[in-house]
Amino acid sequence: MASRSSRPGPATGARDGSRRRLPLRLLLPLLVLVAMTAMLMLRGYVHSEILADYRVAPATANDKVPQDILKGGPVIDTRSGRSTTMTVPDDSVVLTFDDGPDPTWTPKVLDTLKKNDAHAVFFITGTMASRYPDLVRRMVDEGHEIGLHTFNHPDLSYQSKKRIDWELSQNQLALAGSVGIRSSLFRPPYSSKAANMDNNSWPVTQYIGSRGYITIVNDTDSEDWRKPGVQQIVRNSTPRPGHGAVVLMHDSGGDRHQTVQALDQLLPQLKEKGYKFQNLTEALDAPSAHTPVTGLELWKGKAWVLLVDASDHITSVLVVCLAVIGFLVFARFGLMLLLSGIHARRTRRRDFRWGPLPVTEPVSVLVPAYNEAKCIENTVRSLMRSEHPIEVIVIDDGSSDGTARLVEGLGLPGVRVIRQLNAGKPAALNRGLANARFDLIVMMDGDTVFEPATVRELVQPFADPRVGAVAGNAKVGNKDTLIGAWQHIEYVMGFNLDRRMYDVLQCMPTIPGAVGAFRRSALERVGGMSDDTLAEDTDITMAMHRDGWRVVYAEKARAWTEAPESVQQLWSQRYRWSYGTMQAIWKHRRALVERGPSGRFGRVGLPLVSLFMVVAPLLAPLIDVFLVYGLVFGPTDKTILAWFGVLAIQLVCAGYAFILDRERLTPLISLPLQQILYRQLMYVVLLQSWITALTGGRLRWQKLRRKGGVSAPPSAPAGRGPWQAGGPSDEHAVLPLFIPESRGRDRSPRADRPRAAAAAAATGRPAQGPGPRPLLRSAAGPRPVPRGPLPPDRLGLAAAGVPVHGRDVRPRRQPHGPLAQAPGRAGHQEPHPPAAAAAVGAGRRGRHRHGRPGLGPVGRRAPGLVVAPSHLLGPAVERPAVRRGPARCARLPRRELGRGPRRTALVHPRLPLVRPAVAVPPQGAARPAGRHGLRTHRAVRRLRVRLPHPAR
Repeated sequence: MASRSSRPGPATGARDGSRRRLPLRLLLPLLVLVAMTAMLMLRGYVHSEILADYRVAPATANDKVPQDILKGGPVIDTRSGRSTTMTVPDDSVVLTFDDGPDPTWTPKVLDTLKKNDAHAVFFITGTMASRYPDLVRRMVDEGHEIGLHTFNHPDLSYQSKKRIDWELSQNQLALAGSVGIRSSLFRPPYSSKAANMDNNSWPVTQYIGSRGYITIVNDTDSEDWRKPGVQQIVRNSTPRPGHGAVVLMHDSGGDRHQTVQALDQLLPQLKEKGYKFQNLTEALDAPSAHTPVTGLELWKGKAWVLLVDASDHITSVLVVCLAVIGFLVFARFGLMLLLSGIHARRTRRRDFRWGPLPVTEPVSVLVPAYNEAKCIENTVRSLMRSEHPIEVIVIDDGSSDGTARLVEGLGLPGVRVIRQLNAGKPAALNRGLANARFDLIVMMDGDTVFEPATVRELVQPFADPRVGAVAGNAKVGNKDTLIGAWQHIEYVMGFNLDRRMYDVLQCMPTIPGAVGAFRRSALERVGGMSDDTLAEDTDITMAMHRDGWRVVYAEKARAWTEAPESVQQLWSQRYRWSYGTMQAIWKHRRALVERGPSGRFGRVGLPLVSLFMVVAPLLAPLIDVFLVYGLVFGPTDKTILAWFGVLAIQLVCAGYAFILDRERLTPLISLPLQQILYRQLMYVVLLQSWITALTGGRLRWQKLRRKGGVSAPPSAPAGRGPWQAGGPSDEHAVLPLFIPESRGRDRSPRADRPRAAAAAAATGRPAQGPGPRPLLRSAAGPRPVPRGPLPPDRLGLAAAGVPVHGRDVRPRRQPHGPLAQAPGRAGHQEPHPPAAAAAVGAGRRGRHRHGRPGLGPVGRRAPGLVVAPSHLLGPAVERPAVRRGPARCARLPRRELGRGPRRTALVHPRLPLVRPAVAVPPQGAARPAGRHGLRTHRAVRRLRVRLPHPAR
């Protein structure tokens, strides 16, 4: 059912032609998505996963390199267009460390230098400096010098001038954000000695000089990156006797424990030989290479470091969340496969019974409807095919498309229409509950059709007195489209497997609005349907659990509903579902600390529902986010393998769910596409629901536009039901009859002729004239009631209260408790529809009065009616028991009424005779003699509804 809410929704635009603004609940998910993407991109860039270039240019000719450079020292200055080189003094050793800072090895290198009172030059990369600014600050605080080593460590021989400028500026930005300085020292990645400079590296050196940097290479290579051993590193780092040296070492880029150990030996040895360990500018007696940064450049650097730090932390959190969602997904799959199998084996055993006797008492079916003109006829006609005795109450919730008139025009027996002003689905259901006659209540949507056995299977669990509500098996009826097939997979796999799992765990969170059943007493104890949330079905189910009732799943109670056929409609529906579920969880949060059944549900059911229905779907997008990230920037082969592994697990679960539901596996072909497209929509919907909840937004009920595409269940042809006269199974006919009282004067049916003509025009059946009707009618004409044994599950279908011509003619039950305060209760009854009002013509004494029980067509309150299987009516029914004349009534013998006080049944001349249900023993069995000559079967006697006394 789709019903409106009286709450106004947020305005999404102005009606005066002004520009429409994007609602906050849509804008925030977009901003979150953009922010998450930006953080991941920044993290990938800082970790050299994006824009990283690991190519190394091979050596080439050096004929374009000046000989002074090739034969000069390791310090090359090409600023101002000149090319000069310098070497360090003979008594100095300048230790240089590349590729840092590293959180593991740089602190150990700094500790060793501090212990030996030595200074060094650290050529840092922008990526590492952005991630570990505290280590850069420690270097400067302890007197070391900082040089640039590009941002992402590419070979600049392959890069354009624009890329070189970018590498330098980003490196300076990281340095400014870390310690607030700039540096004029630069070492190209993959560089070596000045003698090894070639025609590819020399132009880069010249361009670097033009940007104001001094290029520093080396003349002593420790080759610690080869990990040759501690002693070999010491020998490689020792300068030639009597010469100074610029020693190349590394404090990052891998395991550097050999470098740290070699440094601990090298420093004391060289100090004993008289060497000094100074910064480069100290050794050359030059001004410091550090320049303080102030103003905008400083704040840009600090903002950069802050963003990099945030991206690292956010990514770390996302990785943890990815691990959590991975665990939840696999745990849910495991629980569903295990517990759904247990549920199927338990309920499909041959000896499985919900109780000692099957449930055969009649049921009230409530159909709330708002603008369901395209679907309501299919819905009501599917109920007419029911194998279980029912009354149908259609509650028109202020429809503007003639839904109520359409149902009344059908002229179907046992169908009533109640009108009310638009107040929402919960109010409509409460209105129907107050007008229902029976103690078992079935609720369905106005766009849903039932199979003939749905109601019977749905109410069987009520044989267990502990059961307060039953969830049916909702299925997608319009699954012939791609989006319908995706929803079909979701219903079968995501909903029904979940319900089996929750049934075994006894914490089912939701009775689907499309097919669910309740005890009236259970509904009254929890206060009826509530409009506190947008998911009234989840709200009432949780209230049932907290009140101590069991909620179970009936897999054979299948209902076919019309799923949304457009993305916008699907968005609206799922947005309401997810937001309403959050509201229901928050409403029943006190169950976590309560005792008894409420506490058990709060400590078992609420955590599971929150994890599997809220947290897991909220974190599930991380799987796809990291999938895209891995495909673009990460190990593509491993990423694809992991994704197909998860897809295989989902295929296994989906296939198992389809086999349990006896569904064809063909729709599973679209499962991979569903994971790529459909699931992303569900992610955004849930994220929008979260943001709406966190921002305090109010969401109104959003009406879905139906097309009426589900006319009949796939397993049942459209047609008359087995209990309808003239239906396909008249051998087991159930006759909806009622017995009004007649007075002495003649009640001719002239006043009823307009109504009969209207009903004939609506149903296509000939209008009936005065006189007794045959017991059964069909297209072939009247015929006697067939007789024969009934199956055990149809035995004893005694009931009372099925109305005639859609009118409520029986005194309504007086409600009590919280339901007594809801609109539409006793004391405020709906007026008859126009066709029925015409039948209660002017001049009759028994008008329908406000606050009084309804009146029958002859002006007196109806004493009720009885529905009984045809073969239980006995031989006396086969002959007309109505005599013509002014009284127009017949008296039934006392012996035919069974046990109990003497009753008198008065029969209207235009209605067939009826008697209380009396079960006949199977053929061949002896009939034990009782006080009246007949003894009813125990099951029928227990469920029999006796005729009330006629009104005085």
